[in-house]
Amino acid sequence: MRQQRSFPEFSRPLPADRVPAAGSLENITAEPAELKALAARMKLPAIHALSAEIRATPWRGGGIKLEGHITADLEQVSVISLEPFRETVSLPLARYFLPPGAATASSGEDDADPIEGGLIDLGEVVAETLALDLDPYPRRPGEAFAEHLEDAEPPSSPFAILGRKKPG
Repeated sequence: MRQQRSFPEFSRPLPADRVPAAGSLENITAEPAELKALAARMKLPAIHALSAEIRATPWRGGGIKLEGHITADLEQVSVISLEPFRETVSLPLARYFLPPGAATASSGEDDADPIEGGLIDLGEVVAETLALDLDPYPRRPGEAFAEHLEDAEPPSSPFAILGRKKPG
């Protein structure tokens, strides 16, 4: 039985062999349907906008280095109030890719991803970077747990009384 390959929600393939020696600047923006699918994947109420400016340059004989900047306008749910809030996220992007077989355990290129099928999916790189950077416990700016919870003294140890006794 043949498995059907699932494609990323936000796909912008870049042929690795088409990146010029001087590099190229790639600007990508997610469409409304892609934003909705990415929000579902990341379990967010909504992603209103997602874009990236990426510089692709040749790296290490057949590899590609991606550097750039991601901007996302999204909604998250506060772990304190359980209410959604809107936030703009701005983060750097840095990823490295090598042709299959070029990265080996002995080469020390553990952080390089393989170039699959001669393509690098810039959209998936952006989606992965955003997903990894999201706060797993989001809260609105300035929002805090109730004062008595944050300011409470730690519970006393059953051995605390021993610390108060003075030898003598």
